[in-house]
This record gives sequence, structure tokens and C-alpha cells, in this order.
Amino acid sequence: MFVWCALLFAIGVFSFLDAILMNNEVFGRVSSIFFLLISLGLLIRTSTKRKQAKKESYEKRIFSLEKQVNKMEREQERFKDF
Repeated sequence: MFVWCALLFAIGVFSFLDAILMNNEVFGRVSSIFFLLISLGLLIRTSTKRKQAKKESYEKRIFSLEKQVNKMEREQERFKDF
């Protein structure tokens, strides 16, 4: 998804440059700017979601490790009496 958003952003940049260099009418410039902004928004949104998913996976892993540590501590306390 991130690659597709980056590709859309690059196409938006090229479209904007084409609209400026070819002296298109106002509609060409406005549509290229909208295309550029929408693709930039998608790019930011997907990168934010990617970071959030990574953070959630880390939180799940930490929870699992804490659970294992607690279990090992209980086992250690039980065998401490022997």
C-alpha cells in the first residue's frame, strides 16, 4: 500500500509539473494539485497506520513476555521452599 501511495504521489508531482510547463488552463493546474494533495494524504495515512501496527505488535509482545516472566517468578517461588 505504501508503494502504491508513493507511486501516486510521484505521478501527482509529474502531473503538476506538466500542468505548469505546458501552460494548461486553470482546470489542469487545479486537478493536478488535488491529485497531489490526495496522494500525499494517502501516503501520510498509510505510514501512520504502519507505525501504529508496529507499535501494537510490540505491545502484544511485551504483554506476552511479562506474562512469561510472572509465570517463571511464581514457579521460582514455589521451588524456593525445597
